[in-house]
Amino acid sequence: MYLNVHSQYSLRYGTMSIPALVEEAIACGVTQMVLTDINNSTGIMEFMRECDEKGVKPIAGMEFRRDKRLLYFGIARNKEGMKELNDFLTEHNLEKKPLPDLAPAFVNAFIVYPYGHDEPLKENEYLGIRYSQLNSLFNKDLSAIKEKLLALQPVFVADKIEYRLHEYLRGIDLNVVLTEVAAEDKCASTDKFLAPGQLEAKFSRYGFILDNTRNLMNRCIMDYPKGRINLNRRTFTGNKKNDRELLEKLAVSGMEYRYGKSNKEAQKRVKHELKVIYELDFCAYFLITWDIIRYSSSQGYYHVGRGSGANSIVAYCLKITDVDPIELDLYFERFLNAQRTSPPDFDIDYSWDEREDVQDYIFKRYGSQHTALLGTMSTFKDRSIIREIGKVMGLPKSEIDGFTDQTRAAVNQNNDTFRKIVAIHERMANMPNQRSIHAGGVLITEEPITYYTALDLPPKGMATVQWDMYEAEKIGFDKYDILSQRGIGHIKMAVKLVEENQQRKIDIHQVKNFMKDPAVNANLKIGNTKGCFYIESPAMIQLNRKLGCDSYLILVAASSIIRPGVASSGMMGTYIKYHHEPDTVKYLHPVMEEILKETYGVMVYQEDVIKVCIHFAGMDGTDADILRRGMSGKYRSKKEFERLVERFHQEAIALGRPEDAVKEVWRQVSSFAGYSFSKAHSASFAVESYQSLYLKTYFPREFMVAVLNNYGGFYDRALYVQELQRSGGIVHLPCVNNSESIVNIIGVDVYLGFVGIHGLNERFIELIPEERRQNGLYQSLEDFVKRTGMGLEHSITLIRVGALRFTGKSKKELLWAIHLLLGAKAKPNNVAELFCLEAKNYSLPVLVNTQLENAYHELELLGFPLSMTMFDLLQTDYRGEIGANDLINHVGQVVKMVGQYICEKTVHTKNNQRMWFGNFLDVEGNTFDTVHFPNRTPAYPFRGTGCYLILGKVVAEFGFASLEVLKFAKLPILPNPVIS
Repeated sequence: MYLNVHSQYSLRYGTMSIPALVEEAIACGVTQMVLTDINNSTGIMEFMRECDEKGVKPIAGMEFRRDKRLLYFGIARNKEGMKELNDFLTEHNLEKKPLPDLAPAFVNAFIVYPYGHDEPLKENEYLGIRYSQLNSLFNKDLSAIKEKLLALQPVFVADKIEYRLHEYLRGIDLNVVLTEVAAEDKCASTDKFLAPGQLEAKFSRYGFILDNTRNLMNRCIMDYPKGRINLNRRTFTGNKKNDRELLEKLAVSGMEYRYGKSNKEAQKRVKHELKVIYELDFCAYFLITWDIIRYSSSQGYYHVGRGSGANSIVAYCLKITDVDPIELDLYFERFLNAQRTSPPDFDIDYSWDEREDVQDYIFKRYGSQHTALLGTMSTFKDRSIIREIGKVMGLPKSEIDGFTDQTRAAVNQNNDTFRKIVAIHERMANMPNQRSIHAGGVLITEEPITYYTALDLPPKGMATVQWDMYEAEKIGFDKYDILSQRGIGHIKMAVKLVEENQQRKIDIHQVKNFMKDPAVNANLKIGNTKGCFYIESPAMIQLNRKLGCDSYLILVAASSIIRPGVASSGMMGTYIKYHHEPDTVKYLHPVMEEILKETYGVMVYQEDVIKVCIHFAGMDGTDADILRRGMSGKYRSKKEFERLVERFHQEAIALGRPEDAVKEVWRQVSSFAGYSFSKAHSASFAVESYQSLYLKTYFPREFMVAVLNNYGGFYDRALYVQELQRSGGIVHLPCVNNSESIVNIIGVDVYLGFVGIHGLNERFIELIPEERRQNGLYQSLEDFVKRTGMGLEHSITLIRVGALRFTGKSKKELLWAIHLLLGAKAKPNNVAELFCLEAKNYSLPVLVNTQLENAYHELELLGFPLSMTMFDLLQTDYRGEIGANDLINHVGQVVKMVGQYICEKTVHTKNNQRMWFGNFLDVEGNTFDTVHFPNRTPAYPFRGTGCYLILGKVVAEFGFASLEVLKFAKLPILPNPVIS
C-alpha cells in the first residue's frame, strides 16, 4: 500500500539504504511497495533484486521535483513503463529543460499528483491523498474523483533518530543552519512505514481509496529477468555466427603478424582462448574493443591497452594490447575463465587530448540509446563533512576549524559538541552524497539503456548512467574503460617534434627493439628517467637503482613491487635481496617455490594471489578470484569475503600445510590489500615506460618539450626545464617574435610558451602567435600593441617577463614607453590606420635591469627563474661538502650538503608518527634523496621551494646512497632589489 517510498538515493533526503528499506518494510508487514526516489532511478535494479530475495513485490517508479518542489510521481506498470519514466527524465536532463508542471500521457506508467491538483486528470493519472487530508473529503461530492483517489503515505525515514539525521541532510543540502530548514524543505516526521494494519485503519472510512490503491499496485508487474541480466551487446556483425568467424579471422591474422606462421605455442593459446571466449559469449566484447582501436589508430592516435586484458593473447593479436603474454607467461584465467561471474574489462589509455574524440566515436557508432558513460556515487565518508555538520549546527568558523585540526584530535575527543558531530558523521558515512562520473567507463548495450536507468548530463557533456560500476556488474553490463593519461601525450608529441625538428620518423611501436637497446637500459639502470611515464618518481628511480634494473622483465616486476601492498608487507626489501642473491632464497613451502620461483617466493602480482589460493590452499578458481577481488576492493560482500578467508586457512591445513607457514603466507596475501597490480598491468606500464625512455635517450630535447607541453608529470615545471637544459637545449624566455602558445623547439633553441606566463589572458596566448603568422614579425612595441590590441596590464606582464626584448630596449625603458603609450587616458587601438605615423622618440637616462631583478620577475611570472639558478640566488656561496654522485663514497659519515628542493613525501610510521622522504638537486643538477625520521625533525621540516642546508648521515642500501637528516634548514636568498 506504499506508493511513494524513498531510499538514500533520494540524495540528502532519504535515510535508508535499499536493504534497510526492505527490512523495515517487512517488519511493518508490507508485501508490495513502489520505490520512487527523487529525480533518479539509481536504486531500482538493486531494489528489485533485494525485494525478490526477501519475498516482497517490487514496483518501480520515480518522483519528479523541480526546484525542490514536488510535482508528481510516476509508477511503472512494467518494464516498458519504467523505460517511459526514465526516458522522460533523461530528455529533460540531457536537454537541460525544466520538468513541466504536467506529466505527459504515459502508456505504461501511472502518474500520481498530490491531493489538491486541480487540472483534469488523464486516464493514467491519479490523486494521492494523505490520511491527514481525509477531513477535506467530508460532505464533498467525490463522484468525479472517487476512482482516482489513492492512499498516499510517503516514506523517507525509519524512526525519530533518522528523522533528525534527515534534517541534518537537508541543512547540508540547503547550506543553512538546522533551525532554518523550513517545513516545505523536509519531510514530515510521520513519513515512514506504519505499524501493520495502521495505514488501513487510518483509511477505514474510505475503503474505496484502499481498493483503488490495491488495484493499481496489482496491475504493476516488473517483468525484468531475475538475477543477473546478460545485457552486453551480444553481436557485432548482426549474428553470433558471423561474430565468431570474424573474431577467429582477426585473431589468426594478428597471430601471424605477432608471431609468424609456425609458432606452435601461440597457435595453441589462441585456440584455447577463442574456445573460452565463444563459450562465454564474449566475441562481441572483443570485436567492439577491436573496433574502437581500429578507429583510433586510423586517426593516428596512440593507445595503451592494459589491465588484466593484457593477459589475453587474442587481445595481443588484435592489437588491443602490446604485451606479449607468452613472453611473460601471463595467466589468461585472471582475465576470463569459465567460473568468472563478472564481465571482464579492457583498460584502454589514450592521450589526454584524444580520449574525448574516441568516446564521441563510440557514442555515434553504437547509438545514443545504447551508449552511456558509467557513473559513480560519492559518499559522506570524507571527514570534511564534519565541517558541513558544524555549519548546520551553527558553530562559529573558529570552532569548526578546531574540530578539523588533526593536531587537536586528543583534545577534541573530550568535547561534547565534537562527539555529537562525530556521531552524526558516523551515521552519514556510507550514505550516498552525490552522483558523479566514472574515470573512463563506457557502457554499450543491446537494449536501450533507459530500460535500466535514467541518464544524467554531467559537465563532461556525455550521457551518464545513474549508478556505478558495481551496480553495472550486478545487472550484467559490460564496460569499456576508455581512459587518458599524459604519458601517452608525451610520446605522441615527442615523435611529432622529432619528425619536424630533425626530419626523422620513429616507429614508436617497435618496443621490443627498445627493450634490447643498451643505451636505453643504461639510463633505466642509473635512473635517468625524469619525464618518463611511471619510472620518473624518486621512489621508482630509487627502486630501479637498487635492483640494477636494466631489462624489461625486471622493470615489469619493479612496476608492481613499488606498490604499497608489496612495500608494506616488507617483501620489497626481500625481493631486492633475493634478486641479487637468488641462491639464498628460502621458500616457505615447496609449493611456493614451484609457483613463485620467478619472483623469488615473493608475491608481486595479483595473479600470485590466485596461484597461491589454488595451489597452496586448494581453493577453486572462482573462490580464488573472488578473494583476489576482495583484496583489490572490488568485491562488496564482506560476509562472503570473510568466509573465503576462513576457507583459505581450513583448506591449507587440510592439505597438510604447516600452520606457521599458512599464517605467514596469509599475512603476505593480505598485505596486498588492494594495492597490487596484475602482471599484465605492470607489463603494459613497462611497455609505455620503454617508449618514453627510448625517446628521452635519443631525442631528449624534443621529449622534454613534449613533457612540458603536456603539462608535465610527477614534478614541477621548473625541474623539466632544468632537464631540458641538461640535455643541451638552449632555453629562452617567452618572446613575442619566436614563441608559440606552447613551448616550441627549433634546432637546439627552445622558447617557452605564452601559456606558462601567470596572469596572461587566454585570448592573448593564442592571438600573439597567430597575428605574427598572419602579418609577419612585430617591428616595435607600438607595432605590437596596435596589432594585438593589448592593454596596459598585459603589456606590462610581457615586458617584465622579457617577451619584448626583441626591441633592444631594457625592461625599464619599455615600461616607460608603454605607460606613455597606454597611460591612464590612452587606450589601445588595433584599427588599421590611414597614415602610419612614426612614434615619438623620448630621451631617457640609461635604465638597466639587473640579473637579480630579472630572476625575481621570472619567479613571479613563470614560477621559476631562468636568468639565474636557485643556487645563484642564495646569499651564501657555500655549496656543501660533497655532491650527490659522491654520496656512495661517504657511507657511515656525517656530511653537509646543499640541495635544491624538488619534492617531498609524507608517510606515517607504525606508531602513527609522521616522517618524510625528500628529493633534492645539488649544484651540478644531480639528484639525491633524504630521509627525515620523526625524532630528528620538527613538526614539519619543509618550507617549500628553495635551497636547504642539510646535515645528515650517509646510508646505503643495495648500493643506493641517501642521507638520514640530522639537521635541516632553508637557506635565505638575496632580497628583491626592487622591494629593498
